[in-house]
Amino acid sequence: MKRILVPTAFALSLSGLMMAGTPASAQEAVVAASDAEALFTSPDPKLNANKQVVYGIIRDLLEANHWNKADQYLTERYLQHNPNAASGSAGVVRYFTEILNAKPSPIPEKIKTPVAFVTAEGDLVTVGYVREVKDETDPAKTYTTTWYDTWRIKDGKADEHWDPATKP
Repeated sequence: MKRILVPTAFALSLSGLMMAGTPASAQEAVVAASDAEALFTSPDPKLNANKQVVYGIIRDLLEANHWNKADQYLTERYLQHNPNAASGSAGVVRYFTEILNAKPSPIPEKIKTPVAFVTAEGDLVTVGYVREVKDETDPAKTYTTTWYDTWRIKDGKADEHWDPATKP
């Protein structure tokens, strides 16, 4: 039986590079798509409809703070997996309007949030956003990473939500 040593050699050379002081912050920058609106469409009618619900959530609710429109986009039971907001559409509306004190602004024609990707599969839609963060080792510098939101769409509305938020 012939043994192939390439994976082991690769692992050893990679390990050596890591131990030799290769910067841990080396990365490719996360960049926004040039046409975010195109990412919220699909030739599949069901996926397209789900993506359009999420687009409305981002534009009308999250960007323009028109939480009076929440019932157009969120189910009443809206399960929330973000530890800072309660489940139920009323809980999430309260979080944005009372706790964050978000005030309505004009609804933009297009979203302004930098979006890197949108993925839809079945009843789930995930949006990956460009997130710029201050470098803790050098406050004069920033780097990019990805934030995400995932929604489960049921009967034309978001019924469940996940993101990587932690408690403050």
